[in-house]
This record gives sequence, C-alpha cells and structure tokens, in this order.
Amino acid sequence: MTQPRFAAAPVPAGNGLAKALLVNTTTGAGLPVMYNPEELVLDQGNAFAEIPVPGLNASPVQYIRGRARTLSMDLFFDSYETGEDVRAHTAPIVALLDVAPQTQAPPVLLFSMGRLQFQCVLVEAAQRFTMFLRDGTPVRSTLSVKLHEFVRIDLRTEQGVFFGSPVLSGAVNAAGTAVGITTHTIHVVAGGDTLSGLAAAFLGDPARWREIAQANNLDDPFALRTGQPLVIPAPAGAGPVSPGRGQP
Repeated sequence: MTQPRFAAAPVPAGNGLAKALLVNTTTGAGLPVMYNPEELVLDQGNAFAEIPVPGLNASPVQYIRGRARTLSMDLFFDSYETGEDVRAHTAPIVALLDVAPQTQAPPVLLFSMGRLQFQCVLVEAAQRFTMFLRDGTPVRSTLSVKLHEFVRIDLRTEQGVFFGSPVLSGAVNAAGTAVGITTHTIHVVAGGDTLSGLAAAFLGDPARWREIAQANNLDDPFALRTGQPLVIPAPAGAGPVSPGRGQP
C-alpha cells in the first residue's frame, strides 16, 4: 500500500495534541471537532478494464485511471453535562453538504489534524444519536463522515478546446496563468508557525510574508493562533501551490 499523500505542514506542531479541524476554503471558517477521531480510514485504488481475448483463461487488464481517495472517520459529540442539544455541534458539519448559492456546489474543504491535511468535499454524514434527556433532547451523537478527495483543475475554453492541467504540457499551463487563472492554498496554523516560515515554504521566499498578511487582513502578523486557517496566495506565474508536488 502506498503511503497517504497528506500535505506536511512546513513547521512542526507544538507539544500539545493537534486538534482536528474542517476548514471551509470558500469562507475560511474553521469547524473544530469536539473530540479527535480515534482512527482514520483512507481508501484508494486504481481503475482497470479487462480486454477480452478469445481462448484465454484470464483476460489481460488495461490501466484506465487512478481513483480519488476517500477519508472516513467517526466523530464523537457529547453535550450531556450542559444539557444542550448535541445537534448544535453536529449541524454545522452536516451543513457542509449544502449547495452554496454562489458556486451551485457544496464547498471545498480542508481536513487538518496537525501535519495531516487533506483537500476534499463532504459526501456523506450519518448521525447516530445514543443518549437523550427525559424530554427527548439528543445529547450524545456519533457522526460518521466520508470525505472525497478534491483535485483542483483550472480550465478555460478557446474556440471549443479545453485547456487545463494536468492534460496539457507545462508550457500551456503557464500560458493559462498569464490570462488570469490563479488559485490559493489554505493552511491551518500549527504550533511554531510564523509568516516568514510559511512564506519560505509556500512562496519560496521568507521576505514575502507581507503577501500572506495582506491576503488575510492581519493587523498583527506576529499573533498567529494555532488552528487558525490562513489563505496562502499563489506565487505570480504559478498554479496551485502546496509544500510537495502531487499532494493535496
């Protein structure tokens, strides 16, 4: 089995336990889970087609494409001590299935737990309620979620022909950025992160920390909070950027 292609944070996390977080990359809002999942299940594979050849006991196979990975987990929520309806905590995560009016699609997310980061969309969210108050208010729930890997592809059309990575050569992709195709990366702040360190890891130059500060309207660039989502602008003349090619 190949190793999970999670994106590694450029700076090691602190001594505290990394908190799992779902970030809406459209709004930048982060949704922390109540308790970290006990396990993560990463499903990945390839698609093959059988080539029928008369007379053979077994047909040869032809590789078609890789399948997008899925990340599954159970999230536990408990509000018994406060008596609060536990759905107040689960509903914001379930709402990530909703279609956004501006894009006509559910939001693209980033699942982050310390150095594990996975760009994805939420495809399933099953709630199981296991404890209730006398009036029927649910106060304990397990939320089973499935996250489908999201691969961002920038496309434009010119005279009926589609242009975009990874179909065309790097030269054509570079031309695509010249006509205004840009993307950005969402990074969740880990313990010890600095703007200059993030600028070095993502933009290749620590002196470009001001670009990150401006993209996030940071009044105090030295007051980064652990778990805070930051928009990392794409370097000029480049497409999507992350620390490590081939990683989400």
